[in-house]
Amino acid sequence: MTLECLAIGSLPQKNIDDAMQLVKENFADIPFWPQLVKISKNEDMLVQFLENMPSFSYEGDKNFFDSESEEFYEGLEQFFSDYEKIIEDINCEEIERYAIKSSIAFEKFLDFVKETKPRYAKGQVVGAFTLAGYLTDRSGKAALFDETLRDIIVKTLTIKALWQVYKIKKASENTVPIIFIDEPSISQLGTSAYITISKDDAVEMIKSVSDAVKKFGGISAVHCCGKCDWTVPVRAGVNIINMDAYGYAKNLSLFGADVEEFLKSGGKIAWGIIPTLNADALACADVEEMVCVFDKAVKYLTKKGIDEKIIIENSLITPSCGAGALSESLAEKAMKLTKQLSESLKERYYDI
Repeated sequence: MTLECLAIGSLPQKNIDDAMQLVKENFADIPFWPQLVKISKNEDMLVQFLENMPSFSYEGDKNFFDSESEEFYEGLEQFFSDYEKIIEDINCEEIERYAIKSSIAFEKFLDFVKETKPRYAKGQVVGAFTLAGYLTDRSGKAALFDETLRDIIVKTLTIKALWQVYKIKKASENTVPIIFIDEPSISQLGTSAYITISKDDAVEMIKSVSDAVKKFGGISAVHCCGKCDWTVPVRAGVNIINMDAYGYAKNLSLFGADVEEFLKSGGKIAWGIIPTLNADALACADVEEMVCVFDKAVKYLTKKGIDEKIIIENSLITPSCGAGALSESLAEKAMKLTKQLSESLKERYYDI
């Protein structure tokens, strides 16, 4: 998988076939299912994984846990029973109860996996830490600060991740699912907003989802687009860490010793080189510039004493993230540039 390219999640295309064509053309080796945020609000990463979460309610535009309702504990009993069955046997019938039905592209993605049988295929879930900071109870208190609600979120997202593993393996039994856990909010860990939440809490939330994915033959990854403490996903035992390397590559080098150990144990860095978070930079970007950005990112680590060979051997190439907010033409450029950069780097390091 050295220097292969893959994508993060969202695309701005308003036509599903156009979106899937981008996937097929640029990510045939590691296809992904795009979240089409401009077609439906249910494609938003904070909304898409809420289906069948127990005691979850909507009132207008407000989403919250109705933990004061009579049905709360009754629903939990069924949910925890389902979770125990699923975590023991991913092929149990209960797993379909938690399907991601709101995804517009997932079935077409599965068709492509079934047709081409790639070595890898990528799915994604919002991270439990991030979602628990977004969802509240009826009084407005974030679920992150309620142990029961936090547990519900972790278990729901674990099931959502396993459902994807299950569906990918059904489509192609030899394809290895890669499940990205999108955790932008771990960049805020340690700030005043999360003062009562410990680093260990964040590690355990990520680890629960990651361990389940790995248990059933998948590869787990954490994506965070800002500066963060990268020892959190490393300690959680994920296989891949992914960041906005265009803007924040130096941040990773602050954790050089942990990153070196991560790489030596087989962990991989997915460098978000293509600047999808900077439309002006993307508009004038080319492969040569992106190669320079990659070289600079790698040098931040080699200056910490990490051997270049082990970095390159365990590197993947991605866009930064947030392509769904771009124009369709810029998103198309970002996807093509990601593939072109991957090909250029593989040619350069062909003997590794």
